[in-house]
Amino acid sequence: MKNILKLCLLLLISTDIYAQIDMTLGMGLDFNNVSSYRDYVNENFAPPDNQVSTFKSSVMFFSEADFQLYDKFQAGVEYNLLLDSYNTPVGAGGIYEISYILHRPAIICYYVLSGEGYKFKFGGGVGPRFAVLNEKIYYSSSYSSAGIGFLLKAEGHTALSSNFFAVIGIDLRYDLAGEPSNRNGKIYNNVSNENMNLNSLSVGLKLGISFTL
Repeated sequence: MKNILKLCLLLLISTDIYAQIDMTLGMGLDFNNVSSYRDYVNENFAPPDNQVSTFKSSVMFFSEADFQLYDKFQAGVEYNLLLDSYNTPVGAGGIYEISYILHRPAIICYYVLSGEGYKFKFGGGVGPRFAVLNEKIYYSSSYSSAGIGFLLKAEGHTALSSNFFAVIGIDLRYDLAGEPSNRNGKIYNNVSNENMNLNSLSVGLKLGISFTL
């Protein structure tokens, strides 16, 4: 997928961008398989009746600007924010809490099919990943990590007026967000004898609105 990034940059450099720009805002749900995170929580803290599932749902928000390059091609810049949390009672009146925020910016290239009152976009992209994780076991600790992520996207845009569109889409993402750490070190899973990481495979469903300039 690194070739997608190279293609987008090449098109931006070698092409006069058309006047049309699509601005999109929205939110949705991601269904994430974060296996190392799941194993760490389930093996160390989660009771049998409150286990983290194989694909856990998380809320995400996104904004995007797409620039017309050719009649059927666009290049875009996306900012996507994922929020996830888990908590369960532990010990005598205590509560275990863990949550993380994953920033997922990306450069994306699209192939666009359009007609009267609709657009279909199919594309892929790549970008850095930045995570901030907070964990509370009687006291709170904060961690951070960075990595890279890849995605494939498909979107449908239906006209609400001449310039406004309703958007529905689906994403497939592979994020290598790394091992969260702070000045005291990384998060270690004593059961599996390895550092916990936030690498994930996810499918996202999203709704939004777009405006064409």
